[in-house]
Amino acid sequence: MQNTPIEAFTVSEVSGYIEEIFRTDPLLVDIWVTGEVSNFVQASSGHCYFTLKDPGAALKCVMWRSSAALIGALPQDGDHILAHGYIGVYKLRGDYQLYVDYMQPEGAGALYQEFLRIRSRLEAEGLFAKERKRPVPPFPRRLGVITSSTGAALRDILRILSEKYPMVEVLLAPTIVQGKEAPLSILRSLEMLNSIDDLDAIILARGGGSIEDLWAFNDERVARAVAGSRHPVITGVGHETDFTIVDFVSDLRAPTPTGAAAAAVPDRDDLRRRIMEVWRGMRVAVGNRIEGNRRKVQQMQSSVLSRSPRRAISYQRQMVDELDERLLLAARRYLELERGKVTGISGRLRALDPTAVLRRGYAIVRDAESSQVISRVADAVRSRRLEVQVSDGTFGAEVTSRD
Repeated sequence: MQNTPIEAFTVSEVSGYIEEIFRTDPLLVDIWVTGEVSNFVQASSGHCYFTLKDPGAALKCVMWRSSAALIGALPQDGDHILAHGYIGVYKLRGDYQLYVDYMQPEGAGALYQEFLRIRSRLEAEGLFAKERKRPVPPFPRRLGVITSSTGAALRDILRILSEKYPMVEVLLAPTIVQGKEAPLSILRSLEMLNSIDDLDAIILARGGGSIEDLWAFNDERVARAVAGSRHPVITGVGHETDFTIVDFVSDLRAPTPTGAAAAAVPDRDDLRRRIMEVWRGMRVAVGNRIEGNRRKVQQMQSSVLSRSPRRAISYQRQMVDELDERLLLAARRYLELERGKVTGISGRLRALDPTAVLRRGYAIVRDAESSQVISRVADAVRSRRLEVQVSDGTFGAEVTSRD
């Protein structure tokens, strides 16, 4: 007898098959479960793990940090709650569990269910997406405020704006914030502020209250108007633990009206410190720039002076002075040399000067008529008159004889 091979599945394949069944079952992908909380633990990551039980069964539950952050107060063991989410499989242990995205105390009523329906519908349309949220201008000049004109929320908002950033201008669009007429009143205020061009942002706020008191801010029409606002919207509705639909669609959610005012404007003291830091930085930068330019100018001056004709002229002037001194010295030496020559010649001339000879007792005899010097006896003619020159003058003579 031939054995037929057995078709076997891996554990992962079985878990994947079960997971696919859960994923395609319309009941399990969008389900509400009620039960008693036990073994509730919030991990350091912020994720919550607990069990829902009733007398007949227990169901493991997981709530991720992002969903837990939207819950005002987390449950404790023994609390009876109504949880919303989907059933999935944790394949590593083969457990099926409820992945919770919202919870509320059991018996909270139809308003909570309506809140969840609206929230799910708008979230599916992408109105909660971070990508569509606009930044609030860092230094607003004009802010619109939508709240009750007689409520404490307005006083808190104006006080914070005055303390933090008193230069901002506030335009109040008073509205009814509670009751059946509140949604239409809020819509009219939004429409009025969105008709103003010169507006930086809108604060939509009211004080705390029950879900019934805050229901106007869960109204789908209001939520869509906030999402489609021409100007960025900052919401501050209720207390820190209160969440409304407008908080999810607004550009910025603040926990309270006071927080909304604080988030809308910069802090004056912080702004002053930042300005001082920028001023000091600019002063240092300008000082460094001036010092750098001063050094450049000095370098350029040195370069210009090194190429200046004045320096060359000074050098040439010094050379002229030196040459002049050398020329004067040479002239003096030449004159002294020539003076020596003249002195020598003068000495020789004096030695040859006939008057010097006359002073030694000699005389010069000339013919009185021809003035010819008689240097020989033969030149003397008898009876001719002569002129005899001695050292101090002349006198006449006559030739009487010749030897």
